[in-house]
Amino acid sequence: MDDLSPVVIIAGPTASGKTDLALKVAEQVNGEVVNADSMQVYAELRILTARPDEAETARVPHHLFGCLPASERCSAGRWLGMAGTALADIHARGRVPVVTGGTGLYLKALTDGLAQVPEIAPEIVQRITGHLDEIGGEAFRAELAAVDPEAAERLPASDRQRLVRAAAVFAATGRTLSDWQHDQPDAPGYPARYCTVLLMPPRDEMYAAIDARFDHMMAAGALEEAEAFAKLGLAPDLPASRAVGVGELLHVLRGEWELEAAINKAKTASRHLAKRQMTWFRRQIRTDLIVEEKFSERDDEKIFSFIRKFLLTPAA
Repeated sequence: MDDLSPVVIIAGPTASGKTDLALKVAEQVNGEVVNADSMQVYAELRILTARPDEAETARVPHHLFGCLPASERCSAGRWLGMAGTALADIHARGRVPVVTGGTGLYLKALTDGLAQVPEIAPEIVQRITGHLDEIGGEAFRAELAAVDPEAAERLPASDRQRLVRAAAVFAATGRTLSDWQHDQPDAPGYPARYCTVLLMPPRDEMYAAIDARFDHMMAAGALEEAEAFAKLGLAPDLPASRAVGVGELLHVLRGEWELEAAINKAKTASRHLAKRQMTWFRRQIRTDLIVEEKFSERDDEKIFSFIRKFLLTPAA
């Protein structure tokens, strides 16, 4: 253990202030920021995924932001492979990786390893996808609850890819995806010493930040970004197509919704995402420091001191 290099994780739900804090931490500890957000990996969605802007990325090196085309799928396993390479490179330069994002499964894969779920035959996935198309998301989710209540509770009816994945794993193996994921590997996904700081601000403040951020996205050209995305002609079940705000704004571009209604629906979807993330982090992630103060009361220096102490303390 004492030969392992340190990794700092800044975790939390959407709009909890992770980007700002991770950047400040990286500046404090000679660090580089590594993305652990499943949507910020896609190049075509800079605005709608709230990727760090040019001024922020100029302050310290950033990795795995906008690194994949939206036509591809980024799974936890694929992200872990990319992250392992990035972290090893950062350590080789004598710097500290600061991993930040709200995709809990990515972070858990990094610190705890990734359960080896068997490959599922394409014909099983195709059959189950067809069944979902026939009965709709809500009815499909209700059926899934009968065999995998944990997955059904966690996944919204709109999350086609993950609903199909959960049902297909059960159909192929007789075990739930949740059961497979509970089979913890013997080692982390990347060998390191980890310090995890979890941001959990008051929900009302976070919801207000979500609303303000989406208004900022609209002013920055989110509708134009959605229009450019639509011209790619990508399949609706690709992960990038499910980014919050994309589907809502596509309804506007097709003349199906008024802009104000779409904005309100996107804000609501973001709040629901934040709520799910908060629940997941409380149950699933191991933390070293939880920061629950209001945005205006967050003591960054206290956080920096905690992280510096971790970096200076030899591993047990």
